[in-house]
Amino acid sequence: MKVIIAGGGTAGHINPGLAIANEIKARKPDSEIIFIGTKKGLETNLVPREGYKLELIKVMGFRRKISFDNIKAIMELMQSFNQVRKIIKEFKPDIVIGTGGYVCGPVLLVASLMKIPTLIHEQNVFPGLTNRILSRFVDIVAVNFKETEKYLKHAKRIVHTGNPIRKEFLNSIKDKSAATDGKKTRPLVVIFGGSRGAENINKSVAELILNYGNQCKFDIIFATGTAHYEEITKRLGNKIPENIQVVPYIYNMAKIMASADLAVCRAGAITLSELTVMGVPSILIPSPYVADNHQEYNARTLEKKGACVVILEKDLNGKILYEQIRDLLTNRAQLNKMKANAKRMGIINAGEKIWELILERIRI
Repeated sequence: MKVIIAGGGTAGHINPGLAIANEIKARKPDSEIIFIGTKKGLETNLVPREGYKLELIKVMGFRRKISFDNIKAIMELMQSFNQVRKIIKEFKPDIVIGTGGYVCGPVLLVASLMKIPTLIHEQNVFPGLTNRILSRFVDIVAVNFKETEKYLKHAKRIVHTGNPIRKEFLNSIKDKSAATDGKKTRPLVVIFGGSRGAENINKSVAELILNYGNQCKFDIIFATGTAHYEEITKRLGNKIPENIQVVPYIYNMAKIMASADLAVCRAGAITLSELTVMGVPSILIPSPYVADNHQEYNARTLEKKGACVVILEKDLNGKILYEQIRDLLTNRAQLNKMKANAKRMGIINAGEKIWELILERIRI
């Protein structure tokens, strides 16, 4: 089996592609898989690290207001069609898969016009512009949230698969007791804003630690993001209580999540999928800086199902965050209900579902 996967820009687009690639390799080890991305995205680091070949094309996103950059974007888009056509003709894929980002546009469109089986995966409730356009052309749209269907009215076929989850999270589900090492005596709250951190979340957590740290009857692991770690630790100085651990990044996130009673984080689609399969209640602070405000759509979906509490960034401060964490942890009945609701939303076999769609489409 020969597969092209296009997806780029952020880890939220790349990691699902890598999870799909790993699922294919696990089921059919002799498969040949290449990725297509751009040199500006995180794919230049993440894809080769997983051992996959990455082909780069030149394409950029369009600005949503009148700009000379859009002229450049049109020129690069036309060039990218030729680049993609050449890659496809040389590689001869059995299927082409897209996982989001503007790089998917020319790749999936050209593949569709060349009558090659196509599938795109949409992680968020509100689909990105590229996937909304592509849904008219590709054979299958796999979605994480059922609610996404109403935004893709012209799609040929939509299948609710969920997001493919990293193996380490699936393994942690099977053995939660190993994750705690039998040492946990107090509730654990995990706070993070993504690999690069989130400035306003960091500011509020620092305020929480300085003003309420000694009152916390729970443990905190707080990941600042590597870019903010020095600034935050300097601000906190020697005022970090023993029950609070401040780190730049959490490398063993699956193990930590298996121990967590509550998570405080952004509302990226992959993060939410990991929280739900692990059954972790959450306080979600959706980023207001993302396209189409899609993180709030994601967060509100979990909120409606009773799996989280949402705090908008404009309303966030250390006092509100401390009180919300404290109130949830002292109301075990509510916390357990949130945990059960999150668990009900989790889909652990998304990779298998997508694999079956790939096989079905290739056979057709």
